[in-house]
Amino acid sequence: MTETTHIQTTPPGPGTKPRSPEYRVAVDSLRRLRQDLIHDAFAYRPLPRRSTDGRIIRRLPGRLREYATWTPHALIAVAALITLLITGADTDGHVLLVGPVTVIPVLLTMIRPVAAFWASMASTPLAVMLGSNWGEWPWAAGSFVCHLTVLTVVAMRTRPRTAGWMWALTALYALIADSGVGPTYLYGSNSAPMLVVSAMILLCVTVWHIRRDAVQEVTAQQTVTAHERSRRTLLEERTTIARELHDVVAHHMSVVAIQAEAAPYRVENPPPELEKAFATIRENAVAALTELRRVLGVVRAEDYEVPDAPQPTLADLDGLLANVRDAGLSVEKVAIGAVRELPQGVELSAYRIVQEALSNTLRHAPGATARVEIGYVLGGLGLRIVNGPPPNPGLVKPSPGAGHGVTGMRERVTMLNGEMTAGRTDDGGYEVTVFLPVPLPDEDAA
Repeated sequence: MTETTHIQTTPPGPGTKPRSPEYRVAVDSLRRLRQDLIHDAFAYRPLPRRSTDGRIIRRLPGRLREYATWTPHALIAVAALITLLITGADTDGHVLLVGPVTVIPVLLTMIRPVAAFWASMASTPLAVMLGSNWGEWPWAAGSFVCHLTVLTVVAMRTRPRTAGWMWALTALYALIADSGVGPTYLYGSNSAPMLVVSAMILLCVTVWHIRRDAVQEVTAQQTVTAHERSRRTLLEERTTIARELHDVVAHHMSVVAIQAEAAPYRVENPPPELEKAFATIRENAVAALTELRRVLGVVRAEDYEVPDAPQPTLADLDGLLANVRDAGLSVEKVAIGAVRELPQGVELSAYRIVQEALSNTLRHAPGATARVEIGYVLGGLGLRIVNGPPPNPGLVKPSPGAGHGVTGMRERVTMLNGEMTAGRTDDGGYEVTVFLPVPLPDEDAA
């Protein structure tokens, strides 16, 4: 839990002396100590269970996976049991008195971690007073293990700065205890082992914190990057579709303008109202064509070149299949139903979908066989492009643009209010099915 404290500073008055940098550092340090170890020290923070998405836990069977989520709690319970055993061996029959003093702080780390540290600090002199045969000061055997366990668990559950404060307070207690307060001259001091071992443990925990935060930051950045890449790919595909459809729409608008201009000359003595209506139609068509060219200028890239040939349709599909066969892909085409001319936008989208699906086959399944099915059905056009598994899967190299072709196909299908499914087949191949609705002539007239 990270908290932010807003401090309002008041400029010194005319008679106030400016504070020294050392004073400000000391005040800031005390403020951080209060924030980390005093403020909400007894806050209830239960130890969460482990996630089932871990590399080891997710491979376990269902029932065992459920139990494995309690691993952190089980480890703390084992540490408390070890502390109790060591306390019992050190106190010679006083385990009922000293045992709870050393075990409770360890168990407390599961629900109130900061309070567990203060409980461990308070239990250290109490365990010595209740009885210890270890013969060293200021940590009895059970207290030594208890405090190291508490420092480790609390450091893992809080931020690295808290670990530094805990070690500093531990060192301060050791300094006071070794300054003549306790029987150091009789038993000797074990403060040095405590400080050295705890420093090494807290250093390892701090490194673990830093590494975990770095991994989380990298993962978050990768997620954002993947999202931005997907968004950029989607925009590029939409831009490409807009460029291609411009030629189709511009052709139709040009035909409308030309027919509107020529229509009055096909009627002998046309009334003025008819001439005015056709002139208005032509003016609107020319204005729409001009605006359409302005929109295209926005979506065009600087290196975009206007194609010399018209946009392809399904009639050009045989040439595409011939080129694919020359590239080494065995592909066959099957047409179902009565072949008829469809709106140019539908035919262009269908051609591009077949082209992209076969390109994906060449890229991800070299050497496989493919089949293109075109179904002219009532109310629409059906496409099915399916390929078998690659003969040598080990020779297939991963492609950095994986998924971009499917994104483009989906955009074309969505633009025409169609439906599309894409996924792997049972034999390891890949299948793309598309349905593009086409209005019936009666619907167009209506």
